[in-house]
Amino acid sequence: MRAGVDINTIRAWLGHVSLATTNVYAEVDLEMKAKALAKCEVEEEGQAQKPWREDEGLMEFLRTL
Repeated sequence: MRAGVDINTIRAWLGHVSLATTNVYAEVDLEMKAKALAKCEVEEEGQAQKPWREDEGLMEFLRTL
């Protein structure tokens, strides 16, 4: 996983029938989590409209989560 190999490919290499079995042995460390989050970042050109930010009730609810 650290090398970027898909978990389903690892499952096949190990001969597991189910991903649940492979997941018993798979662990994700902080570095891997950071890389995954970085892939999800969206770069915006300029400021996009986000009308939901103006909804104080919604924002207050989100702050309580």
